[in-house]
Amino acid sequence: MQQLWSLVWDTWLLGGIFAILQYLYTYVHDYGFAIILLTLGFRILLIPVTWKQTKSMYELQEIQPKIKALQEKYKNDKEKQSEELMKFYQENKVNPFGGCLPLLAQMPLFIALFSVLRETLPKYITTQPVAAQAAMKQFWIILPDITMTPQQVWQLTSSAASSTPGAAASAASAVATSSVVAGAGGVMAGVSATLPYVIFVALFGLSVWLPQYLMTKDPTQRRTGTYMAIMMLYFGFVSPAGVLIYWVTSSAWQVGQQVLTQRMLKKSKESEAEVLPIEPPKTKGKTTKAGKGKKAGS
Repeated sequence: MQQLWSLVWDTWLLGGIFAILQYLYTYVHDYGFAIILLTLGFRILLIPVTWKQTKSMYELQEIQPKIKALQEKYKNDKEKQSEELMKFYQENKVNPFGGCLPLLAQMPLFIALFSVLRETLPKYITTQPVAAQAAMKQFWIILPDITMTPQQVWQLTSSAASSTPGAAASAASAVATSSVVAGAGGVMAGVSATLPYVIFVALFGLSVWLPQYLMTKDPTQRRTGTYMAIMMLYFGFVSPAGVLIYWVTSSAWQVGQQVLTQRMLKKSKESEAEVLPIEPPKTKGKTTKAGKGKKAGS
């Protein structure tokens, strides 16, 4: 069983994703852009799944006021409340778990891609010639090293390289195969070097908060999304820059697709509301003049 799992996960999934990443790199010669292209391709592949997810969540939000009314009506009878809610979902043809199931289905692919960017790619780069490693780690003119975390860049550039022999040796070793340069120490040196990474961390937090904000108008859910985004800032600060590039690109696509899908669903609903059946005028209890004349003549 373990061998089968290793074959499926390590060889097919992780190996396949890394092979695609390598293929893209041979054309763009930049792992940052290769990550972006891989992420976009991944997102395009998942359009049918994410469409169903967004559609289900949109429909659920549309009937949210009625759901809350039912919850309030049967708040003292949980069994009856569950029964009425399920009945209400069936009548409106809405699956309350429709937004979660597609997300769970694509989680293995997300985890595999995350694992490749966090572990496989950095390890592979370290096996290459030392002279080529710095160029392989750099993302255009934006990030000097996509294998380092913002935290590592801050610690490396803000600490005094000459403070102790051990620290100097550690700093020299860290920058030997990177475009990140260890400064002479100080806050300003750390801020200057870490700023591009911090911008990606901020975009990462925004990418967690914005989809939740656009999807719901419920203050509680929006507040939860805000708390989650704040907590994820730390996760972004300790994650390799390559992971941040992937996440920001993926979330930007998600937000764009979500906005477009919601507009299409809203327009479709408005069109359905405009096309109403025209009922013929009621004539019950009324007699036309022609009818009266015909009755008198007979």
